[in-house]
Amino acid sequence: MEILNLPSFDFNIRQSPDGKEIWDEFRKKYVMLTPEEWVRQNFLRHMYEDLSYPKSLLKVEGSMKYNQLSKRPDIVAYNSNGVPVMVVECKATHVKINAETFKQASVYNKVIQARYLVVTNGLQHFCCEQDFEKGTSSFLKEIPLYSY
Repeated sequence: MEILNLPSFDFNIRQSPDGKEIWDEFRKKYVMLTPEEWVRQNFLRHMYEDLSYPKSLLKVEGSMKYNQLSKRPDIVAYNSNGVPVMVVECKATHVKINAETFKQASVYNKVIQARYLVVTNGLQHFCCEQDFEKGTSSFLKEIPLYSY
């Protein structure tokens, strides 16, 4: 798989009749190894191995409703009280990070209302801090460490 702008991690990858699969520690099953899944699995590992987000407080592709539609944010990180603190939208490396990709992620965060919103394609990572009371958001230079 493609080298990403993240630390290197070891994964359990196998060949199935349908193609390559990667073991997802969170969903406790093998999932198809698509380019987006490669980014998601690497970013998850980065979150708990490098940024100290506890595995037990990370949810992968959890379901939510937005305008009567079912949506599945890639990653939601929670604090120890179960309050969402970060929403992460993962894209394949060939997908450019632009206003449209941020719009998709911000739709999720209108419902979730996490403080941080991250969009990554594995090569570029953007994080903004959102203040819903003031209606403002500002880009950060780094993705914050877990500190809740």
